[in-house]
Amino acid sequence: MKRILFIIVSLVSLSLWSCKKETKNTNNNIQSPSVSKDGVTISIPDKQSAAFFKTETVASSLISADLTAPAQVVATVVADKVVLFSNPDLTSDYTELLNHQSAIAQRKAVVLQKQSVIAQKDAIIKQKQIEIERFEDLKAHGSATGKDVSDARTDKLLAESEKSIAQSEKASAEADLIAERSLIIEHSTNLKVAGFDPETLIDSPVGNGWIIADVSENQILKIHKGAKCQIRFTAYPEENHVGIVNGIADVMDNTSHMTKVRILINNKQAKFRSGMFALVSFGISEGNFISVDKNALITVQGKNFVFVKKDNKSFERREVHTGQQIGDRVIIFSGLQNNEQVVNTGAIQLKGLSFGY
Repeated sequence: MKRILFIIVSLVSLSLWSCKKETKNTNNNIQSPSVSKDGVTISIPDKQSAAFFKTETVASSLISADLTAPAQVVATVVADKVVLFSNPDLTSDYTELLNHQSAIAQRKAVVLQKQSVIAQKDAIIKQKQIEIERFEDLKAHGSATGKDVSDARTDKLLAESEKSIAQSEKASAEADLIAERSLIIEHSTNLKVAGFDPETLIDSPVGNGWIIADVSENQILKIHKGAKCQIRFTAYPEENHVGIVNGIADVMDNTSHMTKVRILINNKQAKFRSGMFALVSFGISEGNFISVDKNALITVQGKNFVFVKKDNKSFERREVHTGQQIGDRVIIFSGLQNNEQVVNTGAIQLKGLSFGY
């Protein structure tokens, strides 16, 4: 029994000595990294340690992203020129707009009618002047009486009087027309601020519906009229619907710096009601840029850096100017060239070596 115990103790001691010796030999083989050029260049002499830092080769590519924005169904056409709005103020503006447009049409009809009357009276006046001259000539030769001349002059005066009345009525109708057009401006402006095109709204067929999405000013130039977008309604979370960008408001909110984007949807089945909430996704192109994994980017004192692999054992710190983050990728505007290798695993460790913390 004592012999067996002695053998076990001996084996354990030998094993511990071997591990200690192996660790000592391994530590002797590892060389410390060297940092130069004020932390810009980092060299890792040990191949095993250098292999820890993984890289990706970067290159320019067309980058696209989904821009999402909250939205709401703001209007639906339920009958000819009958639009239901989520905002009662817009309902009032739209109603007044229709009233003023009807009044404008009536005033235009009056103006055209009076123009026609004036033209008719001008023709009568001209004809009566000819008759007066003819009767005066006949009277001078004894072929007409003074009454014929007098009657022609009376008819001319009557036509001139009727022309004057028509001109006055035409001027009054034109003044009313100008007044109606000035009154319509306020209501049209309110609709435009809300993201609507008044003329398009009035002429829209039954079954049209509109969603308004608020988009920030730094993204609005990437959205174009006629573009398709994906819509998911809160009321129908499992359904995806397609809309078309119908227009972009002419004004921007001074407080939120958001612009209203009007989206046309098919609502012939009366499924979407004014006031419903939705989330709209716009597929937008960011352009041709280099991008890096978000893990490759480090930020120090407000500046962004990446580490570029120069050879198998050395890395170079590089300041870059970044753009939007799209998913796990960050757009790089400057600081990198195509086909360079950027560290995307171990950037934090290189940061500690480069900056000393």
